[in-house]
Parts: sequence; structure tokens; C-alpha cells
Amino acid sequence: MSSTLLLCFLIGYFGLLITIAFATSKNSSDNSTFFLANKNSKWYLVAFGMIGTALSGVTFISVPGEVGAPAGNQFQYFQFVLGNAVGFIIIATVLLPLYYRMNLTSIYSYIEQRLGHYSYKTAASIFLLSRTLGSAARLYLVVLVLQRFIFDSYGVPFWATVLISLGLIWSYTFKGGLKTIIITDTLQTFFLVLSVFLTIYFVTDSLNLTIGQAFETIKNSSYSKVFFYEDFISSKFHFSKQFIGGIFVTIAMTGLDQDLMQKNLSMKTIGEAQKNMFTFTGIFVVLNIFFLSVGALLYIFAAKNGIDIPQDLVTGKPRTDLLFPTIALNHLATIPAAVFMLGLTAATFATTDSALTALTTSFCVDFLGMGKKENADKPGAIRKRHMVHLGFSLLLFIVILFINALNSASVVSLIFLIASYTYGPLLGLYSFGLFVKSRGLHDKLVPIVCIISPFLCYLFATNAQKLLGGYVFSVELILINGFITFMGLMLISNKTDQQTRF
Repeated sequence: MSSTLLLCFLIGYFGLLITIAFATSKNSSDNSTFFLANKNSKWYLVAFGMIGTALSGVTFISVPGEVGAPAGNQFQYFQFVLGNAVGFIIIATVLLPLYYRMNLTSIYSYIEQRLGHYSYKTAASIFLLSRTLGSAARLYLVVLVLQRFIFDSYGVPFWATVLISLGLIWSYTFKGGLKTIIITDTLQTFFLVLSVFLTIYFVTDSLNLTIGQAFETIKNSSYSKVFFYEDFISSKFHFSKQFIGGIFVTIAMTGLDQDLMQKNLSMKTIGEAQKNMFTFTGIFVVLNIFFLSVGALLYIFAAKNGIDIPQDLVTGKPRTDLLFPTIALNHLATIPAAVFMLGLTAATFATTDSALTALTTSFCVDFLGMGKKENADKPGAIRKRHMVHLGFSLLLFIVILFINALNSASVVSLIFLIASYTYGPLLGLYSFGLFVKSRGLHDKLVPIVCIISPFLCYLFATNAQKLLGGYVFSVELILINGFITFMGLMLISNKTDQQTRF
């Protein structure tokens, strides 16, 4: 597919999003609309739209790519997805009732009421750091695809591609905020789901297989192993590690994350919010099966047509996350290529626009006090929110350029690793708040504990093989991170006669 056709496709796509944005924010663009969509969101729209937010562009190209990775991943990711599903159910039954009972705009306000001012600011700061790094890394990887397959042919520099991408996101989110995001994410999720099913159809057709034959081929291939019970000590793929890790990663990075929880808080009742989460969970699990199926089909197609896994230009190592775009844009017809770009664009921008809105909301509510009615209605409050929104857009721009300047895929992995480590302290903070009812914290010491904990966790993880007889940690490491934070909070706490009611 030519770069000109791809560019025209992108222009039309964003033209549609911007049109929707202006239509949804036409009658109201105040802070209540931006933060919580006036608490009038439809649960079924949120449930469907959250899929696009939960599945980033990195997921769209990386999950299929990892199926045939040299490490022998196959369908092991589905073990993690099953853990995610349990985590979503815990969020719906434990955390959401708490958030609704306290009528929160920012979920970190719970920490303020339960643990204190410094604990509250620490929790909000952790989110801002984690989400900024994670969102920048996700957008960076997808901008690389846009740069490589579209903008390089026009001589557009990388920094301009990043600026254009962020400018487009800003243009349709700055006014309507969450009210706009719920509609645009629903549309983008539809495009994402459609692209997955159409990709399966087009690749299957190219292999001269029926859909039934394709799934039988996947089942009988070397890519279809789901459950790994071998070598508990040294394998990262063992079911217990992936499943347990999936539960707690979901609780920390979804249930304690302003981004996805903000959508849940925009509904009228807790019943609607829970209905949304249960529906979302079902769709999420089923869709990941199809993502993994796409991966198996891509590797079968590559083997049949002599296509090698693309290599990283710096390290020379295989880049499995580039297999999907390489096959879709270079080895299939125009329509399949357009379908791929549709899915990639939808997945990426559904994640980034949501994150940008959540970052703005958290900063405005947690640091500027706009969650309080007297501050939200002050003259200039909307203009101040616009400036914060622009500020986070520019911050993402700077972080992405920094990642690109270092020019290494390992840097992206490091940034994702840092973001995942920082969610551990949130797990510890909320665990202390929820389960330790008779102890009070020395609030001013909480930031120190939350800074030290990830470093102690990292030191433990790097020496775990020596300390634990060769044990290798996977995603379950977040449990250790949260536990270290929890124990640190216990050390700076003292017994109190006052029983908390949260």
C-alpha cells in the first residue's frame, strides 16, 4: 500500500474523530463534562470503549508477534489474560463500590481521606509518572511504524511526526474530555475489533484456507500451546506466575489507575459500573484469543512465503513486533493493509487520548484542587485545565523525543519496566488503607517509603536466582513490590484507637 493512500486514510480517520469531538462538546465543555462526563455515561458504551483503551497499539502488534518469538512464547500470554479477568472481577466487586461510596472524581482522593495529605500526593505523583512514561513508550513504538511506512517517503522528520500525532489527539480531547473520549473510544474499539477479524479473514484467504481450516491449522501448529506447567523455578511462562501476576498487575495498573477507573466513575450508579466491568471482562478475554490467533496465522504465512522476522536496526536482533506491520503493509493487498492501519491507529490513539485526559484530570483534581466545587467553578478554571492538557501533550512529546534520541529498543523495555515497578507502591498504599484499620501513618515519611520500595524490589529481583535457588520472577514481581511497600508503611505506622470506616 502506497504511503499516499495511507496518509489519505489517516487524514480521513482523524477528520472523523475531530468532527465527533466538536459534536459531543458543542453544548458543554466545563470541567464536570471533562472529568466525569456529567456522570451520564452509558455503561455499554464504556464497556466496549474500554477495550480500545486496555489494548494499546503495542498490544496490537506485540501480542501477535510474540506468538512465534524465539523464546517459545506460543499462546502463553493467555494465562496472563485469565489472571487479568480475575483482577477485573476483584476491581468490580471491591474497589468500585469503595470509589462510588466516597463519590470520587480522582481515585487518589481515597488515599487523602484514609492516610493523609502526603500519601495522597505521593499516590497521584506515582500515577502521573507511570502513565506519562508508559503512554510515551506506547506512542513511540507506533509512531515508528507511521514514520517508517508513511512519513519517511515525504521527508518528514521524526519529531514532526510525533508533534502531528499529539496535535491530532489534543485537538479532539481538549474541549470535551471524557465525554468525547467515551464516544471516540467506542468508535475506535469498533475499528480495532473489525480489523482483527478482517485480518484473520485476509491472511486465511491468502493461505487458501477456510476459517475452520485456519483454526484447525493453528491448533495443530507449533504455536498453540496455552498452559505451561513445566519448570516452575526457572521459567517465566509457568502458569502460576502468569496467572497470579495477571491478577495483581490488573488490580494495580487498572483498579488503581485513574485512566480506566475514570470511565467507570462517569456512570450514574455502581450497578451500571459493575455491569460495565463484567461485560468488558468477557469481551477482553475473547478478543485476546483472536489476537493470539492472528499471531499464529502470521507466522504460518511468513513460513510459507519465506518472510524473515524483521531485525532491529541497532542491535540486529529479531523484532517480532514488526512482523505484523511488515506482512500487512508489504505482502498483502491494499485493503488488508488499510485494515491493519485502521486497527493500529485505533488501538494506539484510543489508549493515548484516554491517558492524556486522565493525566489532565489527575493533575487538575489532585494538585490544583479542581475536584472541589468552589474551585471548579472559579473564573479561569477551564482555561487553566486547557493549559494543563497542553502541558501534558508537550511533556509526552519531550519524553518520546528522548526515547528516540537514545535509539535503542531496550530503552523502551526499560521505560515499561520502570512504569510497572512504580505501580507496586500503589498496591502497597491501597492494601494498607483497606486492610489495616487500627494503625495510623507518619504521613510525611510515606514518599520516602514509596521511593525506596521499587529500588529494593529491583535489587531483590536481580539477585533472586542466587537467593531463591534459581527462581526467575515474571509479572508476579509486582506482588513483591507491593509487599515491600506495605511492610515499609507498617514500620512508619503506630497503633491508634480510631477505627477507619473506609
